[in-house]
Formats: sequence, structure tokens, C-alpha cells
Amino acid sequence: MLLTIDVGNTQTHVGLFDGEELVEHWRFSTDRQSTGDELAVVMHNLLALRGIAFDQVDGEAVSSVVPRLVTEYRHMFERYLEREALIVGPGTKTGMPILLENPHELGPDRLVNAIAGYELCGDACVVVDFGTAINYDVVSSAGEYLGGIIGPGIEISIEALTSRAARLTKVDIAEPRALIGKSTEAAVQSGIVYGFASQVDGICGKLRAELGDGVTTIATGGLASVIVGFTESIDMVDDLLTLKGLRLVYERNR
Repeated sequence: MLLTIDVGNTQTHVGLFDGEELVEHWRFSTDRQSTGDELAVVMHNLLALRGIAFDQVDGEAVSSVVPRLVTEYRHMFERYLEREALIVGPGTKTGMPILLENPHELGPDRLVNAIAGYELCGDACVVVDFGTAINYDVVSSAGEYLGGIIGPGIEISIEALTSRAARLTKVDIAEPRALIGKSTEAAVQSGIVYGFASQVDGICGKLRAELGDGVTTIATGGLASVIVGFTESIDMVDDLLTLKGLRLVYERNR
């Protein structure tokens, strides 16, 4: 079995594959101070929920945007499974040319998403990842990573708004009942959902104008489901895209 771990700034998403099939996945809050031993306890307990022992895992692939946790995950696998984990980074075989001025700047999660998106549609695509930031990662029809666009994420935007506006309190991220809010909470919810949906449509529209109408747009990330229903430009949603990309990268490095 293959364990895939996507370490984000806010959440960590873990997937368990049996061959090409994703048989289970879990999310938990990312703690930047976690040690390798603490992470081993988390992995052991998650796998135990499905009656699987930690040492039944025979492969692992990790992407992390938190540099400190890269070291801790590496130590965890070395200590408890006595092998070196595949951690996506410079030198990892991906099969995707990276057409950036400095390819080392590209976050591993963005690269993995691009790989999975291209595998999914087999042509030019844009992956829109709703995470701590909103990332737009662009792949050519030839399977080249062209570059991307990064904007502040939904939760960051809400926190910034409520911390700077004394009379606004933090609201739940939920589908608004109407465009015009009849309360302050409803007005903020409408602004967030319709505002980000309009951002997605605007950026994806400009990308289609530049790349051609044949480009496929794929949404992923924990908050994608809240926004996508209010957009007109997203072709498909795959909340498990990053985990699937990690499996592909693992297979390409065997």
C-alpha cells in the first residue's frame, strides 16, 4: 500500500492507495511544531481506524510547503519504517518540463497538481487549488508547466477583513442564500463567495483567451465545493487531485 501525504500550511491531507485505487483519505490540521514521533502517532492512529498496521505501508510520497516538516516526515519514515521516503522536490523525476525562470521556486503541491491535472485531461489545463492561497497552475497541451497565478485564499481574506474592521465578526464559509445579504453576516458570505467566484471566472477567462478555448479547468482543495457552484468557468472538480498526483510521481520514481 502507498501512503501519500500533502502537507499544506493549514491542513494536511493523507491518502492510502492500493495500486491505483484510493481506498481512504483523511485531513488534519497542520502543526508546524510536530516532531517525527508525533507524526508517527498520527499516521498509526489514522491507519488503525481501518485496521491497517503502519508497517503494512510499503511506499510513501510526501509534498510539503512547510520546510521544517519535510525533515520531520523524513525522520519519521527512516525511524519507523527504516527507509527513505519520496519527498517531492528538486531532483524528483516528474516527467513534466518546468518552464519557469527558476524551477526550484515551484511549490511541490503546485507541481503535483499540474501533473495530476494533465494526466486527467491529457491536454492543456488550469488547476485551481482553493487552499491557504488560491493557486492557478497552467499546463500546455504538450504537458509543460507554463507558470501560474497566486492570490490570497478565502480563509486568509476573511481573517484579514474581520481583524481590520471592528464591527465585522468572522463568519462561516457557506453558500449565501441570496446575492443581496439581509444581515451583516449574509452580506460578508455573499461578498466572499460571489467575489471569489468572479475572480475565478475572470482569471480563467483571461487564460482561455491566451491559451485557447480548449483548455480544461479543474478545481481542487478543501474549499472548492463552496465556490465552484457559483462559477461558470470550472469544468470539473477533484478534491483528491493532489493525492493522485503524488501517486503518479511515486510511480515515476520507482
